[in-house]
Amino acid sequence: MDAFILYWILGIIMIPGIILASIAQAKVNTSFNKWKTVASTNGKTAAEIAREILDKNGLTNITIVQEKGYLTDHYDPKNEKIALSDEVYNSTSLSAIGVACHEVGHAIQDNEGYWPSKFRKILVPFINFSSTFLWPLVIIGLLFNIFGSANGLVGTIFISAGLIFFGLSMLFSLITLPTEYDASNRALKILEEDNYLNEEEIQGAKEVLRSAALTYVASLIMSILTVARFLFTIILLRNNE
Repeated sequence: MDAFILYWILGIIMIPGIILASIAQAKVNTSFNKWKTVASTNGKTAAEIAREILDKNGLTNITIVQEKGYLTDHYDPKNEKIALSDEVYNSTSLSAIGVACHEVGHAIQDNEGYWPSKFRKILVPFINFSSTFLWPLVIIGLLFNIFGSANGLVGTIFISAGLIFFGLSMLFSLITLPTEYDASNRALKILEEDNYLNEEEIQGAKEVLRSAALTYVASLIMSILTVARFLFTIILLRNNE
């Protein structure tokens, strides 16, 4: 069977992951939109609360900036900053406070040397490299195996490199999961213990953060299924030689 046809037929393996990813993203949007209309009783904006928590933890070096886009919030350890999206920065909503404090959780992880976060940071350059060269390597490898000799060394090398990169992506997703859950747990604990949110409000922030965490579960499953799909393709090609 033609390798490319075979590869796309095996795409059916990805369907459960695609469905889960779609559900997860829909849940994030639903939860965020639900709680962005509910303001916290403390009256402080997400950026103000994030600044206070950073300062309490001795992270006065971390700046907080406003960034364009929808849910583009992130922590940038290299430039020592937390970027909060337009809908989060100046908002007093439970959604905004939860998201902002989640990013603060990442900054605290970094400061405390949380090992999954450190390991994830080490993997970032490799993931950036692989995201650029992954598919060219795979395609070249398949072409060499189709048009070259049955057990072409060059094709095998390219395909193996592709498999390594797929594996790195899966490892990155795997280590991201506990990192994100821990950041959310840190955020919720601080918000509750420091009385930024009352018990009822905590539940709203928790719903938003738990929904966001589901997207990382979906990402991990997609990575696992992608590796499985690639492995099945290689095995079937080898058996047809």
